[in-house]
Amino acid sequence: MKVAAIQMVSGTRIEDNLEVARELLGQAAAQGAELAVLPEYFCIMGRKDTDKLQFQESPGQGAIQDFLSRSARALGLWIVGGTLPMATDDPGRARNCSLAYAPSGECEARYDKIHLFRFAQGQEDYDERRVLEPGTQPVRFELASRDGHVYTIGMSVCYDLRFPELYRALEADVLLVPSAFTYTTGQAHWEVLLRARAIENQAYVLAAAQGGVHENGRHTWGHTMAVDPWGQILAEREEGPGVVMAEVLGSNLRGVRERLPALRHRVL
Repeated sequence: MKVAAIQMVSGTRIEDNLEVARELLGQAAAQGAELAVLPEYFCIMGRKDTDKLQFQESPGQGAIQDFLSRSARALGLWIVGGTLPMATDDPGRARNCSLAYAPSGECEARYDKIHLFRFAQGQEDYDERRVLEPGTQPVRFELASRDGHVYTIGMSVCYDLRFPELYRALEADVLLVPSAFTYTTGQAHWEVLLRARAIENQAYVLAAAQGGVHENGRHTWGHTMAVDPWGQILAEREEGPGVVMAEVLGSNLRGVRERLPALRHRVL
């Protein structure tokens, strides 16, 4: 199964970001992707944290969700929409929500980011708790590929990557990590964490990232990549918008798990 991780440098205008995402999703589909993953905050990187509250949507309603549904249907592939702000009962806080759309255009899974990012060092000060409400439940979904395999897809978002117990609970074949890692933390930990999650879970990891300098001045690390169950990097893009293609092989998953039976995985 061909998969695509899409890298963006999202700005402050939703319309512009969706246009870039549309073009990159089209490139992924043209290269044969069956699953494409957009990065965290693909739809909006505001000038301040509270900007995202202006664009929060209700389940099944809103321009961002409509875009994801139409794109999945038009391109005939699974699309995981990085994250978008989803409304809560508190108007001052949203959920950072990742949605999975089937080729039919139906939303098949919703994951709300559980672990909210906090980091302070010098001039950098981030705390997602100021405007976000954490999710509570791990989420996975089943994807039947064109060649007849059924893969279990585990959902996560960015800062979740530092909490291995979440990935252990997913028991997935492919782990998705749409992200917007800062340059500082990404340079230090991004690759090693992605490879560790792949190795310890004997799963593919598909990590779609924001990568570059944004309108709001934030510098994200990028390095969108695909990692195989042995921890090898299959493909990577350092900076700038683009598509990272890789292939998920049921035979490779089966081989790693049979040679090194470290987990109670089902065998494809």
